[in-house]
Amino acid sequence: MSQCFLNAPIQSVQRGCRGQTRTAYGANSFRHAKLQAISSSKASRSSSFAGRSLHAKYSYKVARQQHPLADAVTCQAAAEKMVIAVTGATGLVGSRLVSRLSAQGHTVRVLTRNPDKARGKLPYARLRFYNIQQQLQEALQGATGVVNLAGEPIATRWSASLKREIKASRVTTTTNLAEAINGLPEADRPQVLCSASAVGYYGNSQNQTFNESSNSGGDYLAEVCRDWEAAAEQAKTKRVVIMRTGIVLAKEGGALAKMLPIFNIFAGGPLGNGQQWCSWVHRDDLVNLYIEALQNSAFNGTYNATAPNPVRMSELCSSLGRVLGRPSWLPVPEFALQTLLGEGAQVVLEGQRVLPAKTQEQGFKFSFDDVDTAVKDIVAT
Repeated sequence: MSQCFLNAPIQSVQRGCRGQTRTAYGANSFRHAKLQAISSSKASRSSSFAGRSLHAKYSYKVARQQHPLADAVTCQAAAEKMVIAVTGATGLVGSRLVSRLSAQGHTVRVLTRNPDKARGKLPYARLRFYNIQQQLQEALQGATGVVNLAGEPIATRWSASLKREIKASRVTTTTNLAEAINGLPEADRPQVLCSASAVGYYGNSQNQTFNESSNSGGDYLAEVCRDWEAAAEQAKTKRVVIMRTGIVLAKEGGALAKMLPIFNIFAGGPLGNGQQWCSWVHRDDLVNLYIEALQNSAFNGTYNATAPNPVRMSELCSSLGRVLGRPSWLPVPEFALQTLLGEGAQVVLEGQRVLPAKTQEQGFKFSFDDVDTAVKDIVAT
């Protein structure tokens, strides 16, 4: 889980949702919680000294147990609850984000084309379900923030019609969100829109290194990302935060989920020549980054949601092999992937070395900054 709340500086008192105030989380969160607990216990004059002391110790212990390192549930003593609208809530990242927000006591408004189906996949407290085609503005009105994760999968065989759908599922959905937000009275608009993008924005390269200030590439995926981000930037919220996301590592889906069964039968190895860069991120770090961006008003603009130590495909496979105790030398030939995926094979055969420079400058600390630690955690859970 993210350590960002441990290292971010304490800010005095920030304006929170709907004009309320909140104390920002920071390096002294535990000390602040402890002092509050002790102060509270002293105020209870009718209690015995032993009882007051026990109460203070217990409150501090609970605050520590709730820290992001344990379960990314932060100390709620001085925190207000948010109302967050989420698209793509049933996906690999969205489902974990919704679960985490619910566990923290926030209300989540799930925007989906099929509320009944989504309700079955997301059995968490404080969730409300809205039909994104019929109730979009209703779901956005009065929300604290919006997280936009909607988009069709791209690691599949591309056809002309699928390429249109890949783009439309991102750009059209984001455009509709921005227009719905802008159509609300200013007092009822969400304060922040956090919208996904991808490291495909930078194009592919074997030898270049990219950060948030780097130029965009010239291929199809770079075009999709540019239009996707431009649509988000039309939202008239106080802040628009764009997350250029790398390969998300999780057992339940994505690239790692496809690789695990192959490695388990001793047939694992790199895709293609193994020299393509993998700018990856542990799913829990990504979820924590979104929550930090929702709560921390300093976040504004574009951020790379990638771990600070990208690796080549061969290194990722070697790490997976070491953790599983399996060989990692049997490659999947490039021609086989091109036969299977066609033009879509570029997603797995090409890559880019992306660094989260601005993300780290903002003070966010990755709990999983090297691939071995990330893979061990994922395989163990």
